[in-house]
Amino acid sequence: MRVVLITGGSDGIGAEIARQLAAKEGAGVALVLAARDSGKLAQVAGQCAALGAQLLTVPTDVADQDQCRRLVDAALARFGRIDVLVNNAGRSAHSLFEEVPDLGWYEELMRINLWGSVWCTQAALPALKAARGRIVAVSSLAGLIGVPGRTAYSASKFAMTGFFEALRAELKGAGVSVTIAYPGVVDTRIRYRGFNALGQPMGSSGLREEGAMTVQACARLIVEGMEKRKREVVMTGKGKLGRLLKLVAPGLVEKMALAALKDDVRPH
Repeated sequence: MRVVLITGGSDGIGAEIARQLAAKEGAGVALVLAARDSGKLAQVAGQCAALGAQLLTVPTDVADQDQCRRLVDAALARFGRIDVLVNNAGRSAHSLFEEVPDLGWYEELMRINLWGSVWCTQAALPALKAARGRIVAVSSLAGLIGVPGRTAYSASKFAMTGFFEALRAELKGAGVSVTIAYPGVVDTRIRYRGFNALGQPMGSSGLREEGAMTVQACARLIVEGMEKRKREVVMTGKGKLGRLLKLVAPGLVEKMALAALKDDVRPH
């Protein structure tokens, strides 16, 4: 039986990854789901259990290092091993830097998006090495290309990219793979709950969301990348093009990034 620990497992991409693994593997998988909302965790766990998977839910705020350690300890106490760690928990943010009066929430965002992944990975690493397992880091295209209006979010996701690229090289000899996923705009509510300039929930999205990828398609690409131990999963043609153009025509990439913003949140 394979044990898969998923942070941010109560909603969006994390919940869909759990459902797809349960549908695919049934009784062959044990899912450890972590998130802050215990009610939503229980709902997703019920959906996965109905598909035959074994479940453990651990209410967790990944911005707290002790909670990350307790999460891993709970998984090991219940199942004795961890084969896959999916670092998916994260928060969005959208504001122009000059409009931010207090940078305290920048630090909080970094604790969630970067440090939550680092702390969970450190706690789970001995078990992952023992299993020659897999680590998945759910970053963002904003972790490959700086997106205007998303200085805090891009900073946290670029930091994730750097950390997990370096870790991948360190773990190569241990047989542990590191897959970094770079979703673009996905049809979830993450941007609506993200920080605005005042550090409060936005309540809306600052990005143009026409043609957003479905959460099912996004999760499927992440699972495929995980199973094949891919180094990276860049999900859209525009994302792949933007990454290449960044090397030869960076000014054009900036124009593309600006075009992705709604008019009312563009810099003046």
